[in-house]
Amino acid sequence: MSLQQELTALFSQAFEAEELESSFGAVAVSQRPELADFQCNGALGAAKPAGRNPRDIAAAIVAHVDAPELIDTLDIAGPGFINIHISDKALAGSVSAMSDTERLGVAPIHRPLTVVVDYGGPNMSKALHVGHLRAAIIGESVKRLFSFLGHTTIGDIHMGDWGMPIGQLIVELQDRQPDLPYFDPEYDVAVDGPYPEESPVTLDDLSDMYPVITRRCADDPEVAERARVATFELQNGRAGYLAVWEHFHSVSVAEQTKDFKALGVEFDVWYGESTVNQHLEPMVRTALAGGVGYESDGAVIVDVATPEDKKELPPLLLTRSDGSYLYSTTDLATIEMRVKDMGMDLGLYVVDARQGLHFEQVFRAARKMNILPSDVMVEHIGFGTVNGPDGRPFKTREGGVLRLGDLIALVTEGARARLDEAHIAEDYPDEERDVIARQVGLAALKFGDLSNHRTSNYTFDLERFSAFEGKTGPYLQYSAVRIKSILRRADKQGLKAAEMIPPTVSQERILMLRLVRLSEVVHRAADLRAPNVLAEYSYELATDFSRFYEHCHILNEPDVRRQASWLALVSLTLDVLTKLLDLLGIEIPDRM
Repeated sequence: MSLQQELTALFSQAFEAEELESSFGAVAVSQRPELADFQCNGALGAAKPAGRNPRDIAAAIVAHVDAPELIDTLDIAGPGFINIHISDKALAGSVSAMSDTERLGVAPIHRPLTVVVDYGGPNMSKALHVGHLRAAIIGESVKRLFSFLGHTTIGDIHMGDWGMPIGQLIVELQDRQPDLPYFDPEYDVAVDGPYPEESPVTLDDLSDMYPVITRRCADDPEVAERARVATFELQNGRAGYLAVWEHFHSVSVAEQTKDFKALGVEFDVWYGESTVNQHLEPMVRTALAGGVGYESDGAVIVDVATPEDKKELPPLLLTRSDGSYLYSTTDLATIEMRVKDMGMDLGLYVVDARQGLHFEQVFRAARKMNILPSDVMVEHIGFGTVNGPDGRPFKTREGGVLRLGDLIALVTEGARARLDEAHIAEDYPDEERDVIARQVGLAALKFGDLSNHRTSNYTFDLERFSAFEGKTGPYLQYSAVRIKSILRRADKQGLKAAEMIPPTVSQERILMLRLVRLSEVVHRAADLRAPNVLAEYSYELATDFSRFYEHCHILNEPDVRRQASWLALVSLTLDVLTKLLDLLGIEIPDRM
């Protein structure tokens, strides 16, 4: 139990003793740290329903609270705020208890869930670009956060690999290389042998082909119809098209895996729309048989609007008039698979906020079709865009979409320049400097993103993100590396951490107070699905440590007992900062 939880339990009992709702006993971190460590404001909320003066209630609550070993003083301020001052001994004990657990004092969740995090979401046959950045790093952080709290997490990339873009690429490839056996309807594997093992295209080829075919389809109805037919035939099992699809899929996964790995993002499963292909027709038949879906001009649709809606919500299309399927169909079948086969209790869809309407339709249809049980929750975790200096989605100087691999190279180069400017690691071997530059560049990139609330748009500013001062990833890395250096020097001097004693200086106390808030911060980040909560706390922790280190000369402290306590505090700070950065997907160099 964290210090804040312990206080809440204590004050909740006091409110119950006054025959008031225990929920009024919630204790929060004080908004005025110069006045108190924590505060309880429940007297104000309890006053009206109880018909009592809030200050009188506060006085009664204070009278019930008797915990001298935990609380130093209690003050009533204003109309009934209760200011709580923690005893130094209790504070030191709470911080010390954090050091004794692998979880660093973070309370585990009471009911672990199977949480499927749907993130990444690239389309097959396309090189990853800057537009994939936020889904990847926000989703990875959310997955790590829920896993740390004790949930069983499954990260699913949910690749777009079965829709109209694939049919379009089949048509484009056929027009460029018409003699390939995949396009011969008479080709018989039993007679003519298997299709070629070597792919006729690379991912670069597919990326170049895609904009060409999309323009052709837009300009020429006949080409668009050919692409529609190719999509339909692929989805209905035409052998040659399935064989060429396999090539598209293999080259895409191979290259995209490299880019995601370079970004420090890993998925547990690489499922795509094609994974649920066999579920589509039975699902649509069931919807029709149950009266949930109905035909309209040859298409099958599901009404998802309710009388309570304050905005118009269009029906969800399950199939087009030609019988072909859409993203909505595969999304529904994917929900069905995740519930039945993966045991999903909670599904978190980390996808661009502009897809909000789509997910509202899909989730409602899933409930209506009894695909999504009432005890399984799904949420759209929307996010904003990465913008350039012009306020528009980030692009290259030439106006194109920046590839993810090029972006990683860009931030690595920027980090290397910053290392040179600061004369950091300049005597290290080139290979180690390269590793550090990559780690610092990715930290700049990730923290620059995750320090913003995910729903906000933000401007990509490499110069600001890569600075070693201010609220940046490199600053946090440098802070952690400095702590490692302190501990290494202490070890060389034969100094050891020991029992944590009550704080003796204000900077030490402030650092301790920051550390004991970890559990609430982590749970709040999970509840809000907001990694920026972790990012903000990480920066505050690093800042508090810096002030502590400037004031307390740890390695030269003559009081051996105090010095050993400070080393324990330093070690815990490193453990907490390391865990926080790991939850954000940020690596810490061994030295800088």
